[in-house]
Amino acid sequence: MSLKKFILSKLFLKQLGIAFLITIGTIFILMISLNIYTRHGQAVPVPDFTGLNMEETKALAKKSKMKYQVVDSVYTSHVMRGCVAEQNPRPGFRVKKRRTISLTINAFRPEMVAVPDLLDLPLRQAISLIESTGLVMGTLRYKPDLSVNVVLSQLFNGKEITPGDSIQKGSVIDLVLGKGLSNQRTAVPNLIGLPLEDAAGRILGASLNLGTFIFDRTVRTGEDSLRAFVYKQNPEYREDATLQLGSSIYLWMTTDSLKLPADSAFVRADTTMTTAVLAGKVH
Repeated sequence: MSLKKFILSKLFLKQLGIAFLITIGTIFILMISLNIYTRHGQAVPVPDFTGLNMEETKALAKKSKMKYQVVDSVYTSHVMRGCVAEQNPRPGFRVKKRRTISLTINAFRPEMVAVPDLLDLPLRQAISLIESTGLVMGTLRYKPDLSVNVVLSQLFNGKEITPGDSIQKGSVIDLVLGKGLSNQRTAVPNLIGLPLEDAAGRILGASLNLGTFIFDRTVRTGEDSLRAFVYKQNPEYREDATLQLGSSIYLWMTTDSLKLPADSAFVRADTTMTTAVLAGKVH
């Protein structure tokens, strides 16, 4: 039989049709299997494991049909020891079922750091060294001495601490500084319009202490507190206003720019920018 007659024969066409149906069937089965394997359209929100201990984490993961894996540990005061401090993906993020959630737990033993030697250092250098070591700058105390703004002693929980001693990371270190033999004073900084972190830095830079700070009713969430700025301070800023070294400044925080004094630099800058924009539109 010639090749042409064989190709046109019923037997060949029948075999070709069967092969075609088998191919289509195989592709269809593979698509269904892949859809089942990937659980297409079955994304669910990631539960919040933060603050849970391992037993609670295991129960929530089982209930949510998720897997979890502890990948790291840190030390933080935000959650209890042995509990979940961080997770990835974050809570609410939609993932497929059986997804493995990476967890970071709060270590049972706090991380320890060596106390730096701050004696005889100027204030700015001492603050920088404290922060780079993983400790927190506390209050400034002054006493008469020949030096001015030089560290005379370093305190932990009100007691002198020796350089090289191990303390918990994040601990607060207070400093005793010299204020000279006269009643030296420092200018009151202008803090209006500044976020809390910047204001605290400027206060320390002026050899003063941050007293209490109060958020008004516009600050309701952690995000609001990050956006808040100083709208009132006590003592108030004046060009000739001064305070004794180590005095405290108290702050009031808001997210409402209408509470800022009309003559503050923050308001003037905002007004200048708005005027410039409007002028550009006019031209």
